[in-house]
Amino acid sequence: MKSSFNSITVDSDTSSSDTVLLFATGSASHPPIRSVKDRRLAHFRDKLNRVLLDLALQVVRDGEGATKLLQVNVTGAISDISARKIALAIANSPLVKTAIAGGDANWGRVVMAIGKAGEPADRDRLTIWFGKHMVAENGGRARGYREKVATKAVSGRHIRISVDLGLGTGQARIYTCDLTHGYIDINASYRS
Repeated sequence: MKSSFNSITVDSDTSSSDTVLLFATGSASHPPIRSVKDRRLAHFRDKLNRVLLDLALQVVRDGEGATKLLQVNVTGAISDISARKIALAIANSPLVKTAIAGGDANWGRVVMAIGKAGEPADRDRLTIWFGKHMVAENGGRARGYREKVATKAVSGRHIRISVDLGLGTGQARIYTCDLTHGYIDINASYRS
């Protein structure tokens, strides 16, 4: 769950119906796994984690008005906890999410989100990629930056933003979606 349902956000809010349940009925035809040392358990965990990630990504793709899936990777933080907080700050930023919705390669918004996370970060060690294209390094625009390539990297249906803070070994991955006019239309049109 840590790398699936606990690593997604649509708008940073949690619904009272946001629940995942897993049941073991004991009705399978194979012999039960009775020990954590059972070799079959690793295989089961891998398959279960794949299913959970697939379901979690479906939740994000189905976010109100969503048109794009955004994967935020943070590395080089002082700890995994710090990396997670920074990744969530990026993933929950309305400015980042609207830029992605509009296909705007505004890496300054990512820098802003990193700063607002309240975690250790050094602008002069920061590296940011949109997809495989490095857009920022050492506190400024990357030497090989090309606007058309950066724009293309944020214009598809699956966007990847990667950040390396250059401070440590902490890392995290968060999935989110873009923020479109559709989000407002859907959420303003009903009352529960």
